[in-house]
Amino acid sequence: MAGTVVITGASAGLGRAVALEFARQGFDVALLARGKDRLESVARQARTSGVSALPITVDVADHNLVDAAADRVENELGPIDVWVNNAMVTIFAPVHEVEPEEFHRVTMVTYLGQVHGTMAALKRMRRRNRGTIVQVGSALSYRAIPLQSAYCGAKFAVRGFTDSLRTELAHEGSQIRLPAVNTPQFDWARSRMPKKLQPLPPIFQPEAIARDIVKAAREGPRELWIGRSSLKAIIGTMLLPRLGDYVVSTEGYDGQMTDEPRDGTFYDNLFAPPPGDPGAHGRFDDRAESNTVGFDPSWLRAGALCAVLGLIAGAFAAGRSGNGGRPHHRRGLGYW
Repeated sequence: MAGTVVITGASAGLGRAVALEFARQGFDVALLARGKDRLESVARQARTSGVSALPITVDVADHNLVDAAADRVENELGPIDVWVNNAMVTIFAPVHEVEPEEFHRVTMVTYLGQVHGTMAALKRMRRRNRGTIVQVGSALSYRAIPLQSAYCGAKFAVRGFTDSLRTELAHEGSQIRLPAVNTPQFDWARSRMPKKLQPLPPIFQPEAIARDIVKAAREGPRELWIGRSSLKAIIGTMLLPRLGDYVVSTEGYDGQMTDEPRDGTFYDNLFAPPPGDPGAHGRFDDRAESNTVGFDPSWLRAGALCAVLGLIAGAFAAGRSGNGGRPHHRRGLGYW
């Protein structure tokens, strides 16, 4: 299936790991992000796999820039086969401490950035009636947590947008739900909290998640929930939402902070890329797992359907046996 893949947010963290995994599997990669030097670094790494790599400096909040980048990809690398929407920014703070322009920025990048990427991909894929769009979502698009209202709202919006789009298209994209990942975002996210940030455990290395994203691009499931923590968060929210509210309200604050005070020289990436080139990993290598499992929720839906059908059949059989095999007649209600 090798071809051309576009990855947004490709300069660091999960996007970088995804780009390098596609390159290892023989895909030419177009790398979109704001940080020019980091993009060049990823491109050099990708080319060691013997593929072409095209770094393009772009802010996904600007649709015109994203569309122009897509034109350049097709002119220089060829038709786009896969588009991975991964770029994101966030802010850690209670709602009353977040400024309107910060909400706007998170929404523009984390939600509308995925819309812009999807529109650019569709514009070209529809002409050929082929292609795959992968939306990198989050378990937080099902289970919202404190201190990340802007990010949770954006990821909920991505899920709604993608579900609506899916009903409009004959072909399917893939929507990915992610657990906590060991990436630099916890050093780059804007924060008003007194201590350094951390992902809610368990934490996974970005390469483990990247393998599942590449698998999703190849196989095209409707959704893929990555990691047992995503499974627990999503299923728990569906079955016991009030309990989930209680758990995240009591554990969600301290669980997202370490015991270390926040560094006064902190740079965030909300409005501009920070300096340096940290690569794909954050500072949690000693706590991060290198393997994870992707769950296709269609398995769960099929199992639930079988269980429901079994209960209905059992109830029907019990009803017949309790009446000598004869159907019940409810006088006055007009049904059998």
